[in-house]
Amino acid sequence: MATLCRPAIAVPEHIITREETLELARTLHANHPQLELALRLIGNTGVQTRHLVQPIEITLEHPGFTTRNNVYEAQAKARVPEVIDRALEHAELTVRDIDMIVYVSCTGFMMPSMTAWLINTMGFRNETRQLPIAQLGCAAGGAAINRAHDFCSAYPGSNVLIVACEFCSLLYQPTDLAVGNLLSNGLFGDAVACAVVRGEGGTGVHLEANGSHLVPDTEEWISYAVKDTGFHFLLDKRVPGTMAMLAPAMREMAEPHDWDVSDLDFYIVHAGGPRILDDLGKYLELEQHMFRYSRQTLVERGNIASAVVFDALERLFQDGGAEHSARGVIAGFGPGITAEIALGTWSGQVNGSSNGHRSKKASAGRNSSVTLPA
Repeated sequence: MATLCRPAIAVPEHIITREETLELARTLHANHPQLELALRLIGNTGVQTRHLVQPIEITLEHPGFTTRNNVYEAQAKARVPEVIDRALEHAELTVRDIDMIVYVSCTGFMMPSMTAWLINTMGFRNETRQLPIAQLGCAAGGAAINRAHDFCSAYPGSNVLIVACEFCSLLYQPTDLAVGNLLSNGLFGDAVACAVVRGEGGTGVHLEANGSHLVPDTEEWISYAVKDTGFHFLLDKRVPGTMAMLAPAMREMAEPHDWDVSDLDFYIVHAGGPRILDDLGKYLELEQHMFRYSRQTLVERGNIASAVVFDALERLFQDGGAEHSARGVIAGFGPGITAEIALGTWSGQVNGSSNGHRSKKASAGRNSSVTLPA
């Protein structure tokens, strides 16, 4: 049975606070006719801090798509290897034990993929399979877990490395003045996350089943317009209401396995915004406390796209894990509108403790998330 091991997370060293974001919006868009609405929406996200790969004064510039993409490639190559090393250490494996690399990102483009560079640079076997996923946005974290699960099911004993590299700040478009875009400027952050799915052994989430759900006729709700200036993020005002459609899909996916999605022990879900978590609790009849890890990610790092589910999962590990055999769900939501859903049971112990998500023994020394210098 495949096990999703403890993730490793890294966030860049440049930090922007909620107050700084609001002040920038007031300064840069003082004459915007819907400024007050934009300020209110940014404030309502609950995001307190975000991490950026470049200082804010450089982030606000637009040197062109070519330069932006060059920055993406250079930053990815500088930051990803160290995070991979920590994820492998958590899984008690080496690069030679990895049979496939799943690389997910929606904030930059490389061909050959970053996977080829990693294999050549870090000593992975030349036979290592490559699976880059570039067009699932925030849902790609869940999709990566599910494709890793599928691979380990098809090839028992195999191990898969997942890399999520998201530099959302490189998508800043100063000429886009739609309210949805102004909201995005105050919501998204940058991060790198890595995790290993072991085909045998390991401590973490035993992956039991997975599924995907596409909400019909919502393709334009979350999308990119690809222009000469790069990727322009488009966000429809109807997106916050998508849990009315996705919560039932989560329930339907769990029922054939005799699981009640409203009665699980842990929930690791994509935190696109506070409304997503509020509505998910409403439709699944759950207390908001059950989404505390996802909400902590949103508050401290903003929406870090495909890396959210790994950051939230790492917080569960920091909290001592879950009771052995505890049931949980991991879900990523993104463009399409797409949900990628995994069901799993907790296996093994964390730091000798099996006190589950009730444990309060986490300490700074156990935190596998770091801030990396440039």
